[in-house]
Amino acid sequence: MTDAAPTAARRPGEQALAALGLGAPALSPADASPHTFPGGGRWRTEVPSVEGPEALAVVLKESSRLDVPIHRISQGSGVWMLTDAEITEMVEAAGERDIELCLFTGPRGTWDIGGSVRSDSRGGGPRARGHDAVAGCVEDALRATELGVKCLLVADEGVLWTLHRARAAGIIPADTTLKLSALVGPVNPASYAVYEKLGADSINVPSDLTLDHLTEIRRVSAAPMDMYIEAPDDLGGYVRMYEVAELIRRGAPLYLKFGLSKAPGIYPYGHHLRDLTLNTAKERVRRGRLALDLLARHGADGDMAPLGSRLPGTLSRFNTTS
Repeated sequence: MTDAAPTAARRPGEQALAALGLGAPALSPADASPHTFPGGGRWRTEVPSVEGPEALAVVLKESSRLDVPIHRISQGSGVWMLTDAEITEMVEAAGERDIELCLFTGPRGTWDIGGSVRSDSRGGGPRARGHDAVAGCVEDALRATELGVKCLLVADEGVLWTLHRARAAGIIPADTTLKLSALVGPVNPASYAVYEKLGADSINVPSDLTLDHLTEIRRVSAAPMDMYIEAPDDLGGYVRMYEVAELIRRGAPLYLKFGLSKAPGIYPYGHHLRDLTLNTAKERVRRGRLALDLLARHGADGDMAPLGSRLPGTLSRFNTTS
């Protein structure tokens, strides 16, 4: 992964406030990320919660209409919620636009029969409970990659390490990328670095991390970061659109995830949620347009990674053979 000097971005309202004697302190070059994606660029885009071929068609049509560039499409219900024909249709549709398609793997604790996840402590959360749950995630990974999916979403450290070892051993394709879910995202630089070493190629962080937290992470890791610019309500409902230029300056290389607050959950998806899913998919693209317009107004829209780029660059890993 190459390094580059970050482009200084204008902050919202800066000129008007300065004229009124209310200007902010100058930005410090020391808190900016020096990292880029391989091949250049400091940010990519992602539209999440695209739950099937019909929703994907809506997203692709709306992205063309609103001129919203997309690097990655992700799905949250899981590989098991899609037929082979549906996965193939999504792979082909995304492939025609050179967009990475990412599908969620396997059982997660929040849907399991274990009662601890419904306790006040939430128990093990979304992680895979027991051997069979790990095996289910691996089965999903095998099925998805055999059908042409190149990115897998993971919500468990053991599953992540297992799939990374499977990738190193040639059990799944070597160019498969592994994306850590927002459901288990790290909140400090030490844990971020551990997820990188376990095999994560992009790492979702919670949307409530401060700008200083992003700088701290970037001092120890260049692994691509994913962040909801607008988070779903079950992940806090945070809206950080006005910070988007500074989030890139601090967190690059960064995937801008166009989520949606004040919308009901749709996982696991079925046709009983069709209208809601299609409407919210369309609105996520519109939210992306709003974020990109803000970037343009703030002079920070020139550092987008090339469309079609998907690989994370050289990352630090634990030894898979010891």
